[in-house]
Amino acid sequence: MRSCAFPLLASLSLLLLVPVIHGWGRDGHYTTCKLAEATFSQATASQVQTLLEPTGATDLATLCSWADDVRDQLPWSAALHFADIQDPNACTFDYDRDCIDENGVLGRCVVGAIHNYTGQLFDYVNGTQTNYNYTESLLFLSHFLGDVHQPLHCGHAVDLGGNKIHLYYYNTYTNLHHVWDTNMIYSEEDDFYSQSVDGLVSAINQNMTGVWSNLVQSWQICSGSSLPCPSVYANESISAACQWAYPDATAGSDLGDDYFYSRYPIVNVQLAKGGARLAALLNYIFSGSS
Repeated sequence: MRSCAFPLLASLSLLLLVPVIHGWGRDGHYTTCKLAEATFSQATASQVQTLLEPTGATDLATLCSWADDVRDQLPWSAALHFADIQDPNACTFDYDRDCIDENGVLGRCVVGAIHNYTGQLFDYVNGTQTNYNYTESLLFLSHFLGDVHQPLHCGHAVDLGGNKIHLYYYNTYTNLHHVWDTNMIYSEEDDFYSQSVDGLVSAINQNMTGVWSNLVQSWQICSGSSLPCPSVYANESISAACQWAYPDATAGSDLGDDYFYSRYPIVNVQLAKGGARLAALLNYIFSGSS
């Protein structure tokens, strides 16, 4: 597995100078990081707080959309948010085929980014002398663990992960990628949780500690290898995209109750997987707990 070093930053000031955008979406990334925080080890929680000190924040979840917020200021990072599947007929992820940027540079995708920023945080723990900004390493890694679980961040390149599929969602013009990034999460919050993202977090967390508890343990394991295994996560996402995101969502269609009520449980499982795996990875990095 190849990984590549991405440009170094001196941009912590950008943390305080970013536009407010919603972007799996903002609530999706907040949810992923909140779910992860619930099972941080004591050592992980302490290390995260130390790394957050330069930002003035005390809660990782509030900064989990930072990588989206600075995307325009850091255009080199754009390719790291997704891993578009190059074969329009494939429903599997292949690192050598799919983990490339628009110039064909291998490793420049969300899977390569997860490996890269994991390595940077291991350097931090080991006291290796580098020029990396480890606060940003944490924020990028936390964000990209969310992105790789959004099915259309591993969608087909031919439609840019659904961005080129223009349609309607409850009579509002949008695109399929945005439906999965944001619209369905907002619909779920509106319908079930009085527009509260914390209500959504609480409900998913209740499932993770209850009926999904055995699944959570299996999600956190990388069969035959050490954490992380983002190629596995990307494979799951394109599979979900082929099974759930693309069907019944052709250009010009109007997605409504049939689509939303059959798909939002998939959104919740993907958010739960992202949170469980982010916690497992950071616990592994900072405390050796798997």
